[in-house]
Amino acid sequence: MSQRFHLPREGIVLLASIALGWGLNWPIMKIVLSEIPPLTFRGLCLVVGGVGVLAIARAYGQPVGLPRGRIVHLLWLTFFNIIGWNVLATYGLQYLPSGRAALLGYTMPLWCVPLSVWLLGDHLNGRRIVALLLGLGGIAALMSDSFGAMLATPLGILLMVGAAWCWAMGMVLMKLWQLPMPTVVLTGWIMLLGGIPMTVLAYFVDGVPRSWPSFWPAFGIVYNTVVGFMYCYWAWNRLVLLVPVAVSSLSSLITPLVGVAAGVVVLGEQPGWREAVAAVLILGAIAVVNTGGRPKAQPVAGQEP
Repeated sequence: MSQRFHLPREGIVLLASIALGWGLNWPIMKIVLSEIPPLTFRGLCLVVGGVGVLAIARAYGQPVGLPRGRIVHLLWLTFFNIIGWNVLATYGLQYLPSGRAALLGYTMPLWCVPLSVWLLGDHLNGRRIVALLLGLGGIAALMSDSFGAMLATPLGILLMVGAAWCWAMGMVLMKLWQLPMPTVVLTGWIMLLGGIPMTVLAYFVDGVPRSWPSFWPAFGIVYNTVVGFMYCYWAWNRLVLLVPVAVSSLSSLITPLVGVAAGVVVLGEQPGWREAVAAVLILGAIAVVNTGGRPKAQPVAGQEP
């Protein structure tokens, strides 16, 4: 029998807040990168965010020590979820035309679904195949006017696809290993462990900043630290551990729609028929993968009280 699973109430709340937080972040990142070098920007946000998340966990009485015998697993999660995704995606954006090129990162379900079948033994049923095709069709529609320019910059494509693959692998490994630590502590440690080497590397690559950023780039740094990293990374890790990988990865495709809408409000971009088609396809994918059958409770490692 094929398994059916849809988002429980907690998952819906997490997904909605992630889509809003990360969707708004696309135009905000454009503003920040106009004044702050990419590696410096990401490294700083990760280190401050990681320390902040661990401080919050400590304040609520949660143990923040590293799990014995699982350090190697934690480092691999850090490599894929933090270093691989952030470094490749940030530099990939430098080579591709417009912020829409970043949507290549949301080909993540294309890699996530087969990886989950291989490593987790998930079932690739007809419903998930249809949802995958609809979701990727929506992403293709959003990027259709940039295909020619992207093909002229193959390095950008390779970097963004590599980032998407790292994101997918990190998701699957997190689900596979289920480290025995609260999600908030896991989030803090992978951010901190990933941010430290990125900050050190930024010193040699970007140099020392010579001036303070103006108001809106500075606001963007604060937003990325508090919302984009501290909250959204925790919420995403929680969602990955809560539901099957295919459900969380395909449901995340709503984020680029929020990003497009945010671009209209923040940057004055004008949506057209591509955005309308993409909205229908992506929302259809989410509906397909989240309908039919009751959600089944799953054990979540390190569940918060």
